[in-house]
Amino acid sequence: MDLLSLESGTQFSGRYHVLHGKIDPLNYIGPEDLYIPHLFERVKETFPQLKEIILATNPTTEGEATAMYIRNGIKELLREEDHSVQISRLAYGLPMGGEVEYADYMTLKRAIDGRRHMD
Repeated sequence: MDLLSLESGTQFSGRYHVLHGKIDPLNYIGPEDLYIPHLFERVKETFPQLKEIILATNPTTEGEATAMYIRNGIKELLREEDHSVQISRLAYGLPMGGEVEYADYMTLKRAIDGRRHMD
């Protein structure tokens, strides 16, 4: 379903890599059970052309852990090549049509932290 959401819009025109899950040690799912090693191989094969890697994992404990694992792995790979690639995350915050009064503390905090100026 996440893939359909990405492909239905015209906001992103780059390549993407689907993990088919998240690191979840409580359910015995580690990086080797996902497509993370394949992602690292793709990064190694295409790193001269890479400018940015956007990590689009869910804002859950497992999603955050998965993103940090991937970030650290990519940084380790690229450190060997001395190549600078920007690693970023999707923004967090209030959804379009959402109402502030129904947002939890962490959603509001992330929305404030990720705010953009209206110049």
